[in-house]
Amino acid sequence: MSTLQSNTAFFFLAATASGGKTLGVRQAASPRALADVLRKERLLLLRSYKLPTWASSEKKLKLKDKAALNEQLAQLLSRGVPLVEALEVTGTAVGGSAKPVIEKMRELVAAGAGFGDACQRVGVFDKVTIAVYRAAERTGDLAGAAKQLAITARRQLAVSGKAATLMIYPAIVMSVAVVVTTLMLTVIVPRIAKAMESLNAKLPWFTKFIMGLGIWMRDHALWLLGALAIVAILGIVSRKRVLAAIAQFSRKMPLLREVVLAQESARFFSVMAAMTRSGVPLADALGVANEAVGHPLLKRQFVTLRTKLIEGGVLRVLIEAVTALPLATRRLLIAAERAGDMEQVFDSLAKDMADETDRRATRLLAALEPLLIVGMFILIGGILVSIMVPLMTMASQQI
Repeated sequence: MSTLQSNTAFFFLAATASGGKTLGVRQAASPRALADVLRKERLLLLRSYKLPTWASSEKKLKLKDKAALNEQLAQLLSRGVPLVEALEVTGTAVGGSAKPVIEKMRELVAAGAGFGDACQRVGVFDKVTIAVYRAAERTGDLAGAAKQLAITARRQLAVSGKAATLMIYPAIVMSVAVVVTTLMLTVIVPRIAKAMESLNAKLPWFTKFIMGLGIWMRDHALWLLGALAIVAILGIVSRKRVLAAIAQFSRKMPLLREVVLAQESARFFSVMAAMTRSGVPLADALGVANEAVGHPLLKRQFVTLRTKLIEGGVLRVLIEAVTALPLATRRLLIAAERAGDMEQVFDSLAKDMADETDRRATRLLAALEPLLIVGMFILIGGILVSIMVPLMTMASQQI
């Protein structure tokens, strides 16, 4: 039986049931498999084009769809609805691109596959989800596992939303500043330069530089647009390296690195809460949760903790060595280990770290606002000053 997991992406043109046409991108093993997937969405494949390899990487299920899936499963399974029927109903609650995935899972489960195996075979679920569902199948608490995964997904959505706001706000402000600066350099500055040239005005060096730059940009506009297009294409093709470089920079920048550490900690504790509550052994849970951590120091210390724990180390001593975590967090984990209540503490820490991320992000935005104003003044104010100084000089000379 074929699965949805594939390394091929197709750009397609399809006809809708109402007679219209729609475009889209889907993952499929072949054009025939793509036609089967679209047929279940009441679409008729007209044409398909195989995309380049760099665009064919398999994407994971979106967090929003993952949260909706687990919430629906938790509600239905807790009320005694059979798993196959629960998946059929859940398929109506997720986004369009996730519906074929849920349908495939329903077919696999109906054919006798375990739910964790079905999640793995469709190829869009992360290791955490698969491990939690497999553990829940052994304990018989699939509804509880789905509820915990839904909570985890919602927390991650909240943290991701704050991180997106943190990145989008400065990007919008600086983009507006760059656009205004470009328009001033290519449209206004050349006209003023022409007028001053006709007056034989003596200009300071910085004014000459700004005016020369504006004239050059105007005369080579097509070359500049072409260069920007090439940079954009290279950025899309090398997006993984670009994102890795941005992540590395964010972990070193003052103020921002505290936000990143809190965000990574929130993700780690959310995963640990979901896995330990489902009955996954601590060492196995650490092995999977470590893959959700991107912070180099935090990841390295958690990997060391797991390795020494497997070798027979004492957990409370190993926790003390995780210096990337705040002292209060380490003390709380040690107290929970002594009391045998790690599950509850992981859940509590996940919530606390999500709140900490929100607080730190709010502080960072407050600190960024004056810096953005200074940046806009340097870009736009520099041009205005270079224009106004010679005009004021000429006016004073005439007086």
